[in-house]
Amino acid sequence: LNRHNHLYYVLAKPELSDREYDKLYRELSDLEEQFQELAAPDSPTLRVGGEPLSGFTSVRHAVPMMSLSNTYERQELLDFDKRVKKLLEDAPYSYVVEPKVDGVAISLRYENGLLVTASTRGDGKTGDNVTANVQTIRSIPLRMMGAKAPPVLEIRGEVYMTKAGFARLNESRTDAGQEPFANPRNAAAGSLKLLDSRQVAERPLNAVLYGTGQLEGIKHELHSEFLAYLEEKGFRTASQYWTCDDIDDVTKAIDSLEKMRHDFSYEIDGAVIKVNEIALHEALGATAKSPRWAVAYKYEPEQAETVLKAITLQVGRTGVLTPVAELEPVTVAGSTINRATLHNIDEIRRKDIRIGDKLLIEKAGEVIPAVVAVKKDARTGKERVFDMPCNCPVCNGPVTSREDEVALRCENMQCPAQIKNWLRHFAARGSMDIEGLGESLIEQLVDSGMVNNPADLYELEKAPLAALERMADKSAQNLLNGIEGSKTRDFWRIIFALGIRHVGARSAQILEGDFADIDQLVSADAESLEAIADIGPIVAASIVQFFKEPRNCKIIEQLKAAGLTLKSTLPACAAVPLSGKTFVLTGSLTSMTRDEAGERIRKLGGKISSSVSQKTSCLVAGEKAGSKLAKAEKLGLPVLDENALIELLNKQD
Repeated sequence: LNRHNHLYYVLAKPELSDREYDKLYRELSDLEEQFQELAAPDSPTLRVGGEPLSGFTSVRHAVPMMSLSNTYERQELLDFDKRVKKLLEDAPYSYVVEPKVDGVAISLRYENGLLVTASTRGDGKTGDNVTANVQTIRSIPLRMMGAKAPPVLEIRGEVYMTKAGFARLNESRTDAGQEPFANPRNAAAGSLKLLDSRQVAERPLNAVLYGTGQLEGIKHELHSEFLAYLEEKGFRTASQYWTCDDIDDVTKAIDSLEKMRHDFSYEIDGAVIKVNEIALHEALGATAKSPRWAVAYKYEPEQAETVLKAITLQVGRTGVLTPVAELEPVTVAGSTINRATLHNIDEIRRKDIRIGDKLLIEKAGEVIPAVVAVKKDARTGKERVFDMPCNCPVCNGPVTSREDEVALRCENMQCPAQIKNWLRHFAARGSMDIEGLGESLIEQLVDSGMVNNPADLYELEKAPLAALERMADKSAQNLLNGIEGSKTRDFWRIIFALGIRHVGARSAQILEGDFADIDQLVSADAESLEAIADIGPIVAASIVQFFKEPRNCKIIEQLKAAGLTLKSTLPACAAVPLSGKTFVLTGSLTSMTRDEAGERIRKLGGKISSSVSQKTSCLVAGEKAGSKLAKAEKLGLPVLDENALIELLNKQD
């Protein structure tokens, strides 16, 4: 199981299907319950987290965790090189350039190959013991790979949150009425400081390792050799780094890294330059806070100035009111931004944001447009303070704030805005994929009272549909055909389409593998749900709460009556010839859509990714394939055209 965790979470090259892995995991869990005295300290069952802690204990670092000095100008880099050359008295040296991950510093202590302690930097001499939380990060091995482990190996690195994971987490927090995180680094730091490691297990955390603390029984001449050693022992290192003969090569590497900074799955805010020869580190020494053999070069954040024209309110699928900044259009990080979330009224008050203000905008996590600062010195006195309403701007229903929630929420479950957002989610391509059910039609269906929940879609009739604006017999029939076709969607798609809070497509697929039909899922309690790998207490509680609502149970009965596929179609013992392979689809396919191709690949055990990396098994390139094809060819990855893909799928079916 530890080996398969490494293949999946570090190398992204799994050899087992999720079902096969879960079967092994349950077998181990049952054995540990039966023979508790035999449970191993590196057991994969530790990944789900344990009982909440009352607080963190302190850890004294055997070797201080120093921070790097920062540089912002090229001349400062040249000055750094001059100091190195002077201190080494013309001894030969080279450099390594690594991406500077914008995460939280961590120290991992392994004794005889086993992870015994994980701690934060703290004040550099003493940090917090966060071992229980770090054990939930699946890319960090609980035991080093390989037969020969040193007596002591302390590895330093960064715990981070991917940009996509950060966006999903903030979306779910906003949806739940919680305060969103400002950026991925804050999200990672907040996650590591949670006292309940079961909650940490649900956060999309990862780690990059790159440095050392105390070492016994291990020695390398070059830092680049040490990075290769870490990879060999099962640790995740930076996917790209450069060895440089001199400072000129360093500046070229920094330029190359800056060009690809947006290609990383995590945020980087600069480059780290280190003297490659480890023996020279002692000769170079350190200041009180920073080593003299390394320095960080920080990139300028991409920001732009614009004007806040207005603040509007969005009512989400769960009734949460989210204030949105309506901006004068401005370009940031290659995209035109005209709107940015303001999260909640507390955020507006904290930053003292007023309508008419000049604002600085950037992309938080390079994903979400965010307001960085208000230019208060540019105010004219005409700016207006914004207050949240007491009633829903859509249905005029009461707006309340629930306990422990920052957000305001419309409590009217029949609020048209909530119903419309629910229908958009239900009909979307990743959900039930109902062709013809677009934005304007959803507006008409809800406003006319023809549809009050997703199940009502399956009771629509042609004549009333054809009478709607911009509809006719043909359009009405096409929509009915699309609705009829959605009845055969996979069970996991229906679970996802129901819009259960915190249940994404991946969770829905996991649930399909554990529940034979909707009745089993409806009657499941929190304990049985939490026993499923990757279904934590928050998701479990949300599922149970959803099916406690009489309205939702009535909708399930309506869907049953309409004839939808409310049971799993997965074979009992899935034959998965593409297990362990990760595919990226790009360009246009003629014989099927990319979603259809992805679904066929998934049914055969393969995984679909949206980005190309060294861990991609194969790129499927349709017509007009662009940068992803170029990147795949540069990395030397296998590339299939549409005919080759069809041949592969037909051969495996």
